[in-house]
Amino acid sequence: AAFDNVSKSNVAIKKLSRPFQNVTHAKRAFREFKLMKLVNHKNIIGLLNAFTPQKTLDEFVDLYIVMELMDANLCQVIQMDLDHERMSYLLYQMLCGIRHLHASGIIHRDLKPSNIVVKSDCSLKILDFGLARSAAGNSFMMTPYVVTRYYRAPEVILGMGYADNGTLHFNNFWLPVNYRVDVFDTEWTIYNLIKTSFC
Repeated sequence: AAFDNVSKSNVAIKKLSRPFQNVTHAKRAFREFKLMKLVNHKNIIGLLNAFTPQKTLDEFVDLYIVMELMDANLCQVIQMDLDHERMSYLLYQMLCGIRHLHASGIIHRDLKPSNIVVKSDCSLKILDFGLARSAAGNSFMMTPYVVTRYYRAPEVILGMGYADNGTLHFNNFWLPVNYRVDVFDTEWTIYNLIKTSFC
């Protein structure tokens, strides 16, 4: 955390070490920048600024992303004894953010409690878009080794891939099947939040 003298507010700073060391890391950094800047939604973390402390291109190694400071991630919130109202509000915001991503043609591919952050006023934001992909791309080309293993959809674990010619019904929307990786992650996150609160 740091204090931003321009906005006069506390901000979070994420360090990307050697983001351009190879093509894979460069694409990941570019995706994260692009999505944080372009996807404008109250439940998606936005990019406030980016900078590097190095002065020349020859010295360029690290890149820092500046974003809104949140108080905790969902891993920490899951440990709390939440009442039904707070839990419902958190789940609603998470689903609104995911719905906006999917409506924008974006598959997050790494939804998990540590990539969902919360403020003390119960406002929630989704972050970490390094693995995100456009749903319009060739989904059969996507690697199955995404998503933290604990949150991987069974069809991904079994090597069935992301896409086929079918669709998936979710929340009154027909989604291309390649969105299912986010749907499973979301279901698993909801389960973890609910089971802790009701045990």
